[in-house]
Amino acid sequence: MRKNDYRKLAFMGILMIVLLAFQTYTGRGKEDFPAVTFITESLASLNLTDFDPNELDAKQWKLLGFSEKQVSTLLNYKKIVGGQFTSKAQFKKCYAVSTEKFTELESYLLLPETGKDHSSRKFKGYEKKEIIISGKFNPDKLSAAQWVKMGFSERQAEAIVKYKNYLGGSFVSKEKFKECFIISSENYSKMEPYLLLPAKTPDDFKNSTKNYVVKSRIEYRNFDPNITDLEGWKALGFSERQAQTIVNYRDRNLRGSFKTPEDLQKCFVISPEKFQELKPYIKLNPTVDKKQETDFSKIDLNMITFKQLQEFGLDERSAGSMIGFRKKLRGFVNKQQILDTYNIDKDLVQKLISIAPLDVSNVPKYTLTEAPEEWLKDHPYFKYSADKIIFYRTTYHDDKKILKLLKLKPEYEERMKLYLK
Repeated sequence: MRKNDYRKLAFMGILMIVLLAFQTYTGRGKEDFPAVTFITESLASLNLTDFDPNELDAKQWKLLGFSEKQVSTLLNYKKIVGGQFTSKAQFKKCYAVSTEKFTELESYLLLPETGKDHSSRKFKGYEKKEIIISGKFNPDKLSAAQWVKMGFSERQAEAIVKYKNYLGGSFVSKEKFKECFIISSENYSKMEPYLLLPAKTPDDFKNSTKNYVVKSRIEYRNFDPNITDLEGWKALGFSERQAQTIVNYRDRNLRGSFKTPEDLQKCFVISPEKFQELKPYIKLNPTVDKKQETDFSKIDLNMITFKQLQEFGLDERSAGSMIGFRKKLRGFVNKQQILDTYNIDKDLVQKLISIAPLDVSNVPKYTLTEAPEEWLKDHPYFKYSADKIIFYRTTYHDDKKILKLLKLKPEYEERMKLYLK
């Protein structure tokens, strides 16, 4: 054979190897593309009660509406801060906890407002207690007082009993008992060997709950829901939190009065069954007209209280956001700031600021060279530039020069100037 024939033969061999390799690669079975699952926020409202965030495990954080990634961040953050949250302020700083989520959970957190309260009597009441179990027991038969004796707080005990009633009067099984939000994994592990309950939930559980319905023993009398106070609603069989919800619904959402008995039915804490029990005893007095006690034309917007905002008609979220933002600013200097507050009912707040005056005489203002470091680092308008300001003012003693060096957007600089001398 000629030399060229050998070259051609070698080239053909290489080409065949390449073709076979390509065919093997392209002929592999295609891997299934992972199914895409769209996660939507559960619309089911959580039956929240007071809780210590230091006792929650990953599963319980998920039950509170956090994603798996957020839960991981929360647990890592807790390790970073020393193994436990010591205050609401510290918990809020975790970036996995949004402002909205913190607002939702804040009133239920068994933590002091700040770390400074760590040794206060109030915080001592939140210290974790040891659960004491003397022997086997049927949790269906325990009263709130007996749960407290076991080591739970009064609020926790009430929540456990409430959960039992929610299930129909019985915990039904160890599975269902474990699902009680207030029972941590650690405490369940301690109690599980002593629980006189079947391990598994019956298949017909939804039907079986009918056998556990607790009949009301309340002796109803005629009542006017427009003048019934917190204690009055509790006497009608509602928990303190439910009673407060009804009062808030009447005073805020309905501006102080139920117009018809059916208006009560629209309050979500009053079940259809409970409403039917109450209906024959509801006696609305048409002459009762709750008068607004506060003259808002004389209330300074920098002094108005949370309760007064609620009296005007703002819900807890709007009132809390407005008070919280004002506290951070150390006072509003113009009414537009109030309208710029997050999570408020702008229409209602617009009505409020058109009536109420704003006194800015007591709002603290400083020069950039004299402003306290703590004030700079905490103030919403300065905190993101605080370190630069502190650095520049060691060399420069002129506010205009420091502002120029900061290179802020015009709108940010104008906001700063509101609080500068």
